Amino acid sequence: MAGHSKFKNIMHRKGAQDKKRSAMFSKLSREITVAAKMGMPDPDMNPRLRAAVNAAKAQSMPKDNIQRAIDKASKNDGENYEEVRYEGYGPGGVALIVEALTDNRNRTATNVRTAFSKNGGNLGASGAVSHGFERLGLIEYPGSVGDEDKVLEAAIEAGAQDVESDEESHSVWTAVEDLHEVARELEKALGEAEGVKLAWKPNIKVDVDADTASTLLKLVDTLDDDDDVQTVWGNYEISDEVMEQLG
Repeated sequence: MAGHSKFKNIMHRKGAQDKKRSAMFSKLSREITVAAKMGMPDPDMNPRLRAAVNAAKAQSMPKDNIQRAIDKASKNDGENYEEVRYEGYGPGGVALIVEALTDNRNRTATNVRTAFSKNGGNLGASGAVSHGFERLGLIEYPGSVGDEDKVLEAAIEAGAQDVESDEESHSVWTAVEDLHEVARELEKALGEAEGVKLAWKPNIKVDVDADTASTLLKLVDTLDDDDDVQTVWGNYEISDEVMEQLG
């Protein structure tokens, strides 16, 4: 699942969202199962599970699929996933953080390292780039939910830290420990969010040109296509003009 900072463009390019639907459901199911295993199987009592369920609903994942993923957590099915984070540099020195859920660290590490090396990047050591990001909660709404002032007012009332808005979307940022409560309050004012998750927000964003963006997006696509990779975050900014050039 692609992360914030223009990654949403990848999922919408040339019908990619439809083609990746099955893979996305698989990743969402994995996150739901892991969240349910780590806490209570009740979304109301488990903030991480609630965020995972909300993300699944936002992608129109069937209720039966969601329930099966929750139920799977209580079964001894032999699947024990662990969270792994990889950090590295993409083309143009862009910093990337890759979050994965895996039952085979060696397989995942090899796949991620290969993706970086074949697409103009370098996988670094743990902590190589995360110092340039802040760990925050992220709640996402479509632009159609209301104008910037409406969302900003609701976010302030809910206790959020910041809001970023454009014509297509609103991103509400919160402290990690406030994510669940802020999401609940926003739901009362704005309805169900498109996404509720923990995120890596870059302290400084880097603008990239068309050549760099082309290779960078190939790298992100390759990572995102890996079954074990859940989210990719980056510190880059791709302008609308560059995206149009890339088609």
